[in-house]
Parts: sequence; structure tokens; C-alpha cells
Amino acid sequence: MGLKIFQIDSFTERPFAGNPAAVCLLEKEPEDSWMQLVAREMNLSETAFLVPRGGEFGLRWFTPTMEVDLCGHATLASAHFLWEQGHLAADCPARFHTRSGLLTADKKGTWIEMDFPATPATSDASAEILEVALGVKASYVGRTRFDYVVEVGSEEAVRALNPDFTALRRLKGRGVIVTSRASGVGYDYVSRFFGPAVGIDEDPVTGSAHSCLGPFWKERLGRDGLTGFQASSRGGFVRTRCVGDRVLISGQAVTVFRGELVS
Repeated sequence: MGLKIFQIDSFTERPFAGNPAAVCLLEKEPEDSWMQLVAREMNLSETAFLVPRGGEFGLRWFTPTMEVDLCGHATLASAHFLWEQGHLAADCPARFHTRSGLLTADKKGTWIEMDFPATPATSDASAEILEVALGVKASYVGRTRFDYVVEVGSEEAVRALNPDFTALRRLKGRGVIVTSRASGVGYDYVSRFFGPAVGIDEDPVTGSAHSCLGPFWKERLGRDGLTGFQASSRGGFVRTRCVGDRVLISGQAVTVFRGELVS
């Protein structure tokens, strides 16, 4: 019998929205090259590989082209999988050992709350390059450990973006977060995420980007406990709460299908 693999939509309460991730639970750590081939075959923005570690789990994330250091939606999907499939009791937190240190997740009713390291932005001088690549005027440009952050003047400007992906691919770093205050109802800020350098032109909902967006909008709005909407074609809601140098990132998830790897 082959290995079971699950596809789970994260940051959504309904199928075919949010951000899909594949999750595969393994008995032991496989070769990196095999995980990369599986991620390429799944062709999702991330495939997560879990290996048990005495009640906790090793967790690695692969895009179709490379391994990444931090991924929110595939961590959310992994926690959802562990509880749904009975690998963890509902009242037991999920603890993941990753390339970004220990990450935890707790079940909060129908939501899952993840504890991630904050990745605050600092001002960056790449405004002109990014404005040309994005085709929009920036009111702020910054840089986190992973990504560029571009604030623009309106939610309408965020939604209307049609970037030059070839130009974005030349930038150093994982990707570009574009964000603005919300004009819609039910959320505080809006964003989109572009990562052509890691094989993802546009990511549907990027949990790890909210390690930056939570502190970013807390400072600008003067309050915490925020809700962001990532305005991709699939769309998804992310709640954030800042605690010291950590950000609690919350979302929902739903399993879409279960399959089996036969090779």
C-alpha cells in the first residue's frame, strides 16, 4: 500500500477557496529529492511533509521548485490533518519542528491558531523598482526577513494589480506583499502576495506573510486583534494578534480530497 496524501484548503471554511496544500505523513525522513519530486507532482504552492517525533512532528515545506523556510497555510493544513485524522486529540496542541524553529498550533473551535515568529518590516530603498514591476504608486516599501512589503493607497489598487512577473522574478527574496487599509466590510486590511522567484506567481492566501502584516497594521491602525483579507481569485481571511516578538495567526481549513502515492 502506498503513502496517503491529503489536499486541504486553508484559510477558508468551504472547499475550493483559500489556499490548497498537500499534506503527507511519513514514518521517517525521506530524501530531499523525493520530497521535491512529490511537491512538483502535486503542483500546489506548498506540499507539507510530517515526520513523528515522540508526540511532536518534524515539518518541512516544498514549493514545486524549492524548499522554503516558513509557510503558514501548509502548517495550518498540517495541524488540521493531525486532528481530523486522529493523530492528535482535539485538546492537544500541534508542535512542529521546522527550519524556522518550533511552531505550535491550537484548536480554537472551528479556527486554528498558530504561533509564529514576527517578521517586522524595515524601510527599503527599492520603491522605484517595485513600483515599475507592480505598476502602482507605493506609499511605503519595506523588507522583512523573507519578503518585500509594499503599501499602496487603496484596496481597489491592491485588487487591480497586474504585475510584471518577469521583473518581480529578478528581485532577491521570496516574494512581494502588497497591502492597503480595507474599504470593504468585515476585515481591517487587504493584501496580495506574489512569489515568482519561488515558482508561485500569486499565492492564494499566505499565512506567513501575516507575521509581517499583523505588526504592520497594528502599528498603523493603533489596535490589535485584526482580520486581513487576501484578495486573490480564491481569497481567504486571516486573523492576527501580536504577542511580543510572536504573531498568533488564525484561520480555518477543510479537507478536499484524500489520495495515495503509489511510487
